[in-house]
Amino acid sequence: MKIFVKAKSQFKNNLPFVLFAKPNENQLNAYFQSDNELHKFINQSGFVFTSFEGLTKIVLPKENSAYFEEEIDFNLSFKSESIQIPTLNEDKIHFENLVNNSVEAIKSGNFEKLVVSRKIDFSAGIDVFQTYENLLNAYSTAFRYLFFHPKVGIWIGATPEQLIKINNDKFETVALAGTQLYSNEVHWTSKEIQEQQFVTDYIISNCEELASTIEVSESFTVQAGKLAHIKTKIFGTISKENEVALISKLHPTPAVCGLPKEKAKEFILKNEKYDRKFYAGYLGEWNINETTNLFVNLRCMEIGKKNSIYVGCGITEDSVAENEFIETQNKSETIKNIIITKA
Repeated sequence: MKIFVKAKSQFKNNLPFVLFAKPNENQLNAYFQSDNELHKFINQSGFVFTSFEGLTKIVLPKENSAYFEEEIDFNLSFKSESIQIPTLNEDKIHFENLVNNSVEAIKSGNFEKLVVSRKIDFSAGIDVFQTYENLLNAYSTAFRYLFFHPKVGIWIGATPEQLIKINNDKFETVALAGTQLYSNEVHWTSKEIQEQQFVTDYIISNCEELASTIEVSESFTVQAGKLAHIKTKIFGTISKENEVALISKLHPTPAVCGLPKEKAKEFILKNEKYDRKFYAGYLGEWNINETTNLFVNLRCMEIGKKNSIYVGCGITEDSVAENEFIETQNKSETIKNIIITKA
């Protein structure tokens, strides 16, 4: 694919770029920045990449980048190594303690919900482009991206969750929560249904403050790779001057943070004991051809001398620590299954 040839050249020359494919589309898109500057995102058109805590917002500016598109060659062979990453006992203990502390905080009345996460570190030389080819092939219903900036690093992911899409004055967002392995007979527990309802109610209440109209779909089950989630679609009309305010209200959503949002964010930053960086932030096109299309950065990996897979889960008062740890292990398979190491 020509875009891959260009991306490899860009990477060799230490110049920023992003490759991405939208959910259920077979078109590969790319922005290749012409210099290696770290451009801070304010409100300019381009591809944005924002951290979880919202303090780091960067953009590959449209005016400073070349755009390419190409049909994805799904005849590319899928390679699988089934990479084995041992689970460190101290990591499991720390995460389960984090879950138990979260449950106690919720039972004490401080929170309705918390979303806690962990990162799985491992050392291996990764073939970035072959791994991304695998990801494109494996997760056609997700937003699949490969992002590189010499001052940020390499990130790759396949997220099932859209933060928001705005086309002229019409917007669409989703509430997505609850996780289990996908099967033909998916049955949701009261804990999972409650978790998803928290997310839905939060998004609706924030949209109502800024939107002139709003509509909400029924909840339904969606498949994301080998996992299933509960999803609700939310539609509305919004003025141009309220777009940035709406995104600020939505991010971080209860699906990646918790409720109440600011208190949950403080709890996460204090108790997780690691920096989420761009995990659970948002990314995507901002104001390109009158359209903004942003996704939450889930099911992702940071690639470097040390690689890190980021995974999390929603906690309610009914959560069981060992079950939540297993859920993070299941989510990590999304990335583990597509990794190709260097020969």
